[in-house]
Amino acid sequence: MLTFIINHFSDFIIALTSIVTGASALTALTPGDKDDKVMSKIKNVLDICALNIGNAKTA
Repeated sequence: MLTFIINHFSDFIIALTSIVTGASALTALTPGDKDDKVMSKIKNVLDICALNIGNAKTA
């Protein structure tokens, strides 16, 4: 299992960035606030995973 993850790590990164890009585009194209709230929650989870906590800034 670990070797599978190591061998396909770049595929996982591509999939994650594609999901975030698609969700951002959907949020920008739709006028509602409900999807903006969902995207905000997803972004907060990704920030925690990336250790962007407190005063840390993204590059």
